[in-house]
Amino acid sequence: MHYKNALLLGCLLGVMAPIAEADGRLVATGGANSIEGAAGGGITPWAVLTGYGEEGEWGASAFATHVDLPDYALDVAGMAVAYGNRVEFSYAHQRFDLGTLQHKLSLPDDNFTQDIFGVKVRLFGDLIFDDLPQVSLGVQYKHQNDFLIPSLVGAKRDADVEGYLTASRLFIGGAFGYNLLVNGGVRYSRANETGLLGFGGDRRDSRSLLKEGSLAVLFNPHWAVGVEYREKPDNLSFAGESDWADVFVGWFPSKHFSVVLAYARLGEIATLDNQNGTYLSLQGSF
Repeated sequence: MHYKNALLLGCLLGVMAPIAEADGRLVATGGANSIEGAAGGGITPWAVLTGYGEEGEWGASAFATHVDLPDYALDVAGMAVAYGNRVEFSYAHQRFDLGTLQHKLSLPDDNFTQDIFGVKVRLFGDLIFDDLPQVSLGVQYKHQNDFLIPSLVGAKRDADVEGYLTASRLFIGGAFGYNLLVNGGVRYSRANETGLLGFGGDRRDSRSLLKEGSLAVLFNPHWAVGVEYREKPDNLSFAGESDWADVFVGWFPSKHFSVVLAYARLGEIATLDNQNGTYLSLQGSF
């Protein structure tokens, strides 16, 4: 299967609908898969773990995401598994098509790819049923597979490790009678465009503490709308790097399938401005 949209709409799938079924966890409490593989939203991970496994059980998900921008396209495919609603392991493969930039600069490559391996651990709390929000700590190893061009524009390395801490809470009736999902976190990273342009740069080579967060309103058991925001570093002098944001709609017909559609504002990417476009992500889970 060819994947061609994957950079920012994955944010939608992380929305969680508090709908009880006959057994197991509530529908959507496994979240969606972000563009980096971890459960949560499209551009930010949440504190939830993938799938619907409870204590002593496994859960899993697989996803495909496409992000369509004026001058670029991002395709992501991956999977995640979790055990005991305590620890999650994830993998994502990203392909970033350079489109206009490749023709404009006569670049030797027309795409970049990246592999991301992640681990996330639930530290304490619960999304709904505890006095404290659910809080999780994650670590991701990223490897950029086409480093020639990033190295020429100032990137220092083709692989790196970054960490994040995130907290999520579902407020029943918290938005004029509708359920409200609130997520906030911090990331410690020096990835350029999430790592697709390598790590570190001529302007800054140390890691930065970056903010990210999400809000989602659940209008009924199967539909949600929301927004996401992700702060980005600015390590390379050859081009600015914009913070990301999106507005999304998520559809969760069952525990086993979900769809997220979003409008993403990604700003400047590798000298080309106004990279705003659509995001579509499909996920199967259990």
